[in-house]
Amino acid sequence: MDVDVKDPARDELTAPVGSARVLDALLAQRFTCRGYRSEQVPQGTIESILRTAQRTASWCNVQPWKLVITRGEGTERFREALVEHNAAAPPHDSDMAFPGEYKDVYQQRRRVSGFQLYEAVGVARGDREASARQAALNYSFFGAPHVAIVTTPRDLGVYGAVDCGGYVANLMSAAHAHGVATTPQGAIARHSGFIRDYFQIPDDRMVVCGVAFGFADHDHVANSYRTFRADLDQVVEFADA
Repeated sequence: MDVDVKDPARDELTAPVGSARVLDALLAQRFTCRGYRSEQVPQGTIESILRTAQRTASWCNVQPWKLVITRGEGTERFREALVEHNAAAPPHDSDMAFPGEYKDVYQQRRRVSGFQLYEAVGVARGDREASARQAALNYSFFGAPHVAIVTTPRDLGVYGAVDCGGYVANLMSAAHAHGVATTPQGAIARHSGFIRDYFQIPDDRMVVCGVAFGFADHDHVANSYRTFRADLDQVVEFADA
């Protein structure tokens, strides 16, 4: 008669292996959403996502992120105000410097991603007017019913911003696990001063980015493609000596 003998070493590995598969699936399935349905995300779901994201590791555990999250009419009023502000073509007012130039492989990857989007939404290459209209959709949050404004203490500089980047990544993964789509939005940080004034965010905090979120409209043409990821040999070098 066969006896089922439990192997403690094997049991210890079961959960991590299963968790790794779940995480891999979440990251593989998540995408930047550019077309949303109008319904609100339930408050309980939002809070569950935030509790998961709150477990993000940070330098010395300082947890520098603070968020302003819009709901309902709050989203609509902010959307209207930001669209109007951007349409007036004010000077860029970012708390943190944007990349001065994309070169080499980084420019190539950026172009491929942009061409994928333009092809999906029907923007011809070289049509600057149409591409500008597409870019302007950032300021209406692509129709999302919510947007989170992520800020960090000014005194923490780049380290606070890096910690916020980890937080944003976990926030998006947690959202996807709940069936909620996300759009990380660096573009709206070009209007950091306006955003700070609008939400009365203290001057000692910098606007890092926005994260639009809601339920994806999977029939929207802008959601019909997925970006690629570089192979490991392009981004990793192992040092054995």
